[in-house]
Amino acid sequence: MFYGTDLTNRLMLGTAQYPSPEILRAAISASGAEVITVSLRREGTGGAGFRDILRKSGCRILPNTAGCHSAREAVTTAHMAREVFGTTWIKLEVIGHADTLQPDPFALVEAARILCADGFEVFPYTTEDLILGEKLIEAGCRVLMPWGAPIGSGQGLRNIEGLRTMRAHFRDVPLVIDAGIGAPSQAAQAMEMGFDAILLNTAVAKALDPVAMAEAFARAIAAGKQAHDAGLMPRRDMAQASTPVFGMAELLA
Repeated sequence: MFYGTDLTNRLMLGTAQYPSPEILRAAISASGAEVITVSLRREGTGGAGFRDILRKSGCRILPNTAGCHSAREAVTTAHMAREVFGTTWIKLEVIGHADTLQPDPFALVEAARILCADGFEVFPYTTEDLILGEKLIEAGCRVLMPWGAPIGSGQGLRNIEGLRTMRAHFRDVPLVIDAGIGAPSQAAQAMEMGFDAILLNTAVAKALDPVAMAEAFARAIAAGKQAHDAGLMPRRDMAQASTPVFGMAELLA
């Protein structure tokens, strides 16, 4: 449940870097995504054709503040996005490091506090840091979006134990893995760990066949969610026979 909205499809799909508008449209359809993310800057350069794709997709728009490097810039961009897209949802990004694109924790919390107080429903792009997560919840966020790895890196879940700890710590908070997912198997792994959704862009947009890749991710995410809900077997250090001893022949000397 994301700010009162329940999703049946746990894939949130980005809309940048696709080879053509037609491929973007087909990828959204193949993914079955109910939420698509859009940068205000992408909207400004996409033209009428891009806006038409957004309108006809039937998806909920999650604008983002991609490219912002200060709380002030992010807040201004969020207000502009609310006017353009007519939604209080905002994916909040405040970049603190040019190479890793890691979020600036101090500016992120500051911007989140301002936006939540102004009626926005904030989806903050964050790390697996528990203290930062607590500060964002205190600021009014009801969703957290920890990275799996740096944006566009395709490294998957680089800090598995940290993410497991975060999932266990924020039991009642929706957690979305955002950034770094490069393969459907990585997305399935995150869902098996109990995360609530996956947000990705590059792995689909830059695939040789983005439409087929979008469908592959949707299936992997659904499988991972089903596996988690069904109850995965616990890992063991030693082997355990699957065939019972009872009923086996006894060989007498």
